[in-house]
Amino acid sequence: MILIALSAVILPLVLLGILNMPATKGMSISAFIVLLEGYFFWKMPTNVLLASIFQSIHKALPILWILFGALMMLNILQHTGAIERINAGFHTISGDMRLQVLLVAFLFGGLIEGVSGFGTPAMVTAPLMIALGFSPMAAVTLALVADSTPASFGAVGTPLTVGLSNVSEKADFLNAIGQRITQLDLFAGTFMPLILILMLTFLFGKKNSNHLKDFLTLVPWSLFIGIVYSLFALLVSFTISYEFVAILAPFATIIIAIISIKFKFLLPKSVFEHPWTTSTQTVKSDNKMSLLTAWSPYIVVILMLLATRTIMPLKSFLVNNVNLSWKNILGFSQINSDWEFLYSPGTLLTIAVLIGLLIQVKSLKSFLPTAKKVVFSMKSTALALIVTLIMVQIFTNSELNSANLPSMPMYIAKIISKYLSSVWIIIAPFLGQLGSFVTGSTTVSTLTFGQIQADIATKAGVGTDLVLAAQLIGAAAGNMICVHNIVSVSSVVGLSGQEGNILRKTVVPALVYGLLVGIVGFIFTLFM
Repeated sequence: MILIALSAVILPLVLLGILNMPATKGMSISAFIVLLEGYFFWKMPTNVLLASIFQSIHKALPILWILFGALMMLNILQHTGAIERINAGFHTISGDMRLQVLLVAFLFGGLIEGVSGFGTPAMVTAPLMIALGFSPMAAVTLALVADSTPASFGAVGTPLTVGLSNVSEKADFLNAIGQRITQLDLFAGTFMPLILILMLTFLFGKKNSNHLKDFLTLVPWSLFIGIVYSLFALLVSFTISYEFVAILAPFATIIIAIISIKFKFLLPKSVFEHPWTTSTQTVKSDNKMSLLTAWSPYIVVILMLLATRTIMPLKSFLVNNVNLSWKNILGFSQINSDWEFLYSPGTLLTIAVLIGLLIQVKSLKSFLPTAKKVVFSMKSTALALIVTLIMVQIFTNSELNSANLPSMPMYIAKIISKYLSSVWIIIAPFLGQLGSFVTGSTTVSTLTFGQIQADIATKAGVGTDLVLAAQLIGAAAGNMICVHNIVSVSSVVGLSGQEGNILRKTVVPALVYGLLVGIVGFIFTLFM
């Protein structure tokens, strides 16, 4: 039965990662097989399976809405020439793509994660990176890998506030977990900038360049950025609250990073004299638009996201009005799908696009034609996303069965814990990754496995806070390899059908990050 339960993990890895099927085909096969297994082996009633399918279709809508907003942002900024101006602005800081990947994917993406979450960061940063000269494959891969360390805290701490609600809702408890995450990441997440530079230079560098030299020359600065980020995260978690770690840490680190580039701190001369680049494009812009005007849609969306997540009366209004959520689908209280339309990052992205048009070209004429083009381009993505979510929801709803079995994810967790509880701190982040690989959410992974992680920690005599912190970091790393995240981001940059290729590139850093967290956690247990 364990192989049946694991099929939701094994099938996508084999069909997409090994056989290189496009997501529309590979995930359709996976969803169909998991549906049959749910019916014949887990004895899930027909109406539960049907409710899961309805839930999947509904859950796809808010994701597609965010994707629409991200695509509109890209297309409109190209139309107004703002992308060209943003590109030129980055090159005034540095034309070196190694520096740009950390500024855009890791730090700017981290800030978007802190105020938004929901898979939005990579959808926003990947197009920006393409404008800077990154190949679409490099942009998608690096954007997905970068959206990991900040995702432990997600949108204003949601992975802890909601994800750990099954374990405890006490503020002191949640703050303790947040502090433990930043302590682990001081020795694990610190290396994420280095991993990104390693991937950029070795996977996406020019064939005739010295990849090792390209990498080694940026090691000091990459480690500096990683340490600064981790120390700011640690400081915020201990002095303010876990809710603001993913906002304040990247924001402060962006400022430090730009200052360090300006003063050439820990950077080799080659960065300024002969910037490392795989692009042959020459950045010359006659665009007279100011940099502030070019960035205005992004500034607007960040300010709106921050306001709607931190001003409680505004948040309450947006959550409770135009609420398109579907509760108790087909009468099952456990089967729900949320879509708070006004609160959605997709809505805020779309509003930011409209405001950006008014600021940049003082006209909304191009909005509707662009919207039609964007909607038409999303057809294959919608199909791939729906079949992926069908597999996910059957997997997670499998507790509703007549075979007296726990849900498939809980069955997997119990079998693994039975044999590996003695080394559980090393396993904990990988269980978190498993949850995010299937569900695409740090929060949902933690909701699913949080309680069992806490129970195993107690039985194994390991600190509950340490194990839950490892769960959250692992779940954040799982976002790199989640199929529906890959489907969404690849569609933004026109790489639909390349999901398997992307998965093969992101799976190694995900496993490395999980292993680092496990090893650091194990060392912590020796001194606790």
